[in-house]
Amino acid sequence: MPRLTPVLTATVLTATLCAGCRQPAPPSPATPSRPEGSAGTLFVTNEVGGDLSVVDVANAKVVAAIPLGKRPRGLALSPDGKLIYVALSGSPMAGPGVDEKTLPPPDKRADGIGVVDIERRALLRVMPGGSDPEQLAVSRDGRHLFVANEDAAVASVLDAATGAVVATVKVGEEPEGVNLRPDGQVVYVTSEEDSAVYVIDTARHRLVTTVKVGPRPRSTVFSPDGAVAYVPSENGGEVRVIDTKSYKALGVVKLSGELQRPMSGVVAPDGRTLYMTTGRGKTVAVIDTTTRQHVGSIEVGERPWGIAMSPDGSTLFTANGTSNDVSIVDAASRQVTHKVTVGQRPWGIAFRPPV
Repeated sequence: MPRLTPVLTATVLTATLCAGCRQPAPPSPATPSRPEGSAGTLFVTNEVGGDLSVVDVANAKVVAAIPLGKRPRGLALSPDGKLIYVALSGSPMAGPGVDEKTLPPPDKRADGIGVVDIERRALLRVMPGGSDPEQLAVSRDGRHLFVANEDAAVASVLDAATGAVVATVKVGEEPEGVNLRPDGQVVYVTSEEDSAVYVIDTARHRLVTTVKVGPRPRSTVFSPDGAVAYVPSENGGEVRVIDTKSYKALGVVKLSGELQRPMSGVVAPDGRTLYMTTGRGKTVAVIDTTTRQHVGSIEVGERPWGIAMSPDGSTLFTANGTSNDVSIVDAASRQVTHKVTVGQRPWGIAFRPPV
């Protein structure tokens, strides 16, 4: 038998003595990045930063920041998914109860609707959008924009191609939420001061009716079939359920827990679950639409405001205003899977599926 060299002898001895020892695990390979856009794209308005964050969902990272202007808040995708319309405002930021006389004068030159080309990731132009635009919706054919003008107590109807204001409709004080019913025939505009929803005919640009709701309504979200509207009441800590044919109240969902201030919501594709951001409550409230009960909460971040959902209902996305990030949430487990740092004071959020 040949003799082992000293080096080999030491190696064999060490291997023999440590045969039962735990060996260090080999380094795990880096997780390969997925193709950008393969899981969809998020667009997030940053109210203080004045820009639009573009987030690749597949890799949970910001891939672009598009400068917009002052106070970008509400946003909406065009029906073909090629453009994003963003409400811009030169009015100074102010919380509830602030004396406006103590604030600097509004910069009306900054008011407008920014038009962003998604493919080029560039601001194409800023259209006139009335005074102090806050939120907006796009008609189903993409021809018109419906804009809430917060300090003017009106809703403006814009020609999406030319930017011309083709009509204005008087609504309540401090209009905010704007949402199109799924059939496209009417648009709902909430009035914070009047505790009401103003229903506007999208073809004739006329007021259809006014529906009283809870104090300080922030938005409206519809069931997938459009039969029911859910209107969150920030100051009431509740969600009103409205029949969209009779415009009668069907019930009220009271949110349990402290600092529950419902802001903005989405309904799952099967219509059985409503998810509602709660602002200072730091959570997304989970509501069973059949029993009309608050059945759970998902902690997502500081002051969640805007919310979006993937078309298959598997994933939620929230814009968390004071933690300057976006939460990606698995809807089945109700767990945050990723947090993505975006710009300053994220406000609105929109999701575009893979193309």
